[in-house]
Amino acid sequence: MPPRGSDATTKSVVESSPDILGGTPVFSGTRVPVATLLDYLAAGDPQERFLDHSPIVKREQAVALLNELKDRFDAAA
Repeated sequence: MPPRGSDATTKSVVESSPDILGGTPVFSGTRVPVATLLDYLAAGDPQERFLDHSPIVKREQAVALLNELKDRFDAAA
């Protein structure tokens, strides 16, 4: 999920660069793909497990990403 427009929340949480994992969206300041959190949640794992396994990602980053996804989903509904 690359940053768009003037959305400061997404810009501070997610980044995408051809130099980092070939442009895969990652949590800012890390090489942890955003999709990894979604994979954990889809498998039924709690957010805590993802954070334990990816300690470089801050809780605030994960929460901000999930809130942004929720807002986008709600706006599309």
